[in-house]
Amino acid sequence: MATFALPFCEIPEDLQLRILSFLSPAEISSFACTSKRFASLCQEDGKIWHVMCDQRWGQKTKIQKWGNGQIPYRLLYKTLKGLDNLIGFWRLCGRANPAASSPPLVFFDWGPSFVLGSRVLSTGDETYQVKKTPFLLMGISSEGRSENFLDLVGGNLRSVDDDLKELEASDNLVSVDVNFMGNGHIIVEENRCFTNNSLREEQKSSGDESDDLISSPDFSEMYTQLANKTSPGGDWRRQRRKEKERQASRTKWEQEHFLKVADCSPTPTKPLQGLWKGFCEGNMELYLVKYDEVGGIICRKVEDLSLSRYTPPVFWTPKHAFIRSPFSAEEELLLNSRIHISPLAEVHENVVSGMLYMKSSYDMVLPGEAANGIGFLRGEGRVWLYENGTFGFGFLRDQFVIDMKRVALEDGCLADEVEASM
Repeated sequence: MATFALPFCEIPEDLQLRILSFLSPAEISSFACTSKRFASLCQEDGKIWHVMCDQRWGQKTKIQKWGNGQIPYRLLYKTLKGLDNLIGFWRLCGRANPAASSPPLVFFDWGPSFVLGSRVLSTGDETYQVKKTPFLLMGISSEGRSENFLDLVGGNLRSVDDDLKELEASDNLVSVDVNFMGNGHIIVEENRCFTNNSLREEQKSSGDESDDLISSPDFSEMYTQLANKTSPGGDWRRQRRKEKERQASRTKWEQEHFLKVADCSPTPTKPLQGLWKGFCEGNMELYLVKYDEVGGIICRKVEDLSLSRYTPPVFWTPKHAFIRSPFSAEEELLLNSRIHISPLAEVHENVVSGMLYMKSSYDMVLPGEAANGIGFLRGEGRVWLYENGTFGFGFLRDQFVIDMKRVALEDGCLADEVEASM
């Protein structure tokens, strides 16, 4: 059967737009220079920019709901592209004494017409399950202005629908600015201009222009006003005073820095890498494991990483190459005589495939001590890699193994998540 190719100009317009949606804005600009017809096509906001937004984010969010559907799609594309880098896990950093409202680990995900940042917390029921508590919402107004609201108390962002107008009047939310310092660093700080601007807009809408009028004083009128405890613009002034009292009474939000957790999941060459969770002293803790520049592996608590002061690691291995089974009789005894710390509902049936010697500090390792494992009491503990891709670790000073489980799924989503109650 003979085949033939249609010129691009003869393809139906809807197919042309779908093909063009895979190009970048710079490539669209170059394509628009090829002809007047294509230049006209690429300038129509409701066509090319709409299909570009739909192709990239249509399965993740309701693009027609952003900005109440009143902003140009070209502006929406720019906004969503900037927010796209937020999606995933971020950790708090650089605080001497983090407040209770400051989450050590945050997960950003797409909402219907906004991006929602949620605290990742344990459910507290002695399981590996975690819950997301929304605390930061990032959207865009009908005028194309970024609108970000932070929930200090919790529970005020769970029932947010597509309209963000209701958030502006909430007494329990704080307007904040979210500034990007590169691709992996954001700063969240209170927007102190938001309240003053809102009050000015309300003053103008109410027709009160008393502060703008300059006239000679009428003392008799002033006496009457004072006697009646009223004055021009009194309602607005009382509102401003109440707003100041409310601002003074609520918890202040200090500037916070968050770093993106880029490598949140393990890989075939780095099986311990990423975010993990395990039980320590009866509580579920979150851990971050990274491979360092000198060929070792370091594990820290996520909560410790939020502090500005130095905290020692949970464990550190000078090498990342696992000693594979079968192990020596001493090592088998060391493993089999231990108690696995995991939720009651979890039955430990993991088969060990590899082992590492580890320490609880960066103390210098004597020459030969980190070599191929001669001797029983090398290091302060062991890391055991299981065949199912998880691992456990334990110290020689006790008889326990802390079994770890992944925080993130392979697609980057949160594992073992339960829906938070409304």
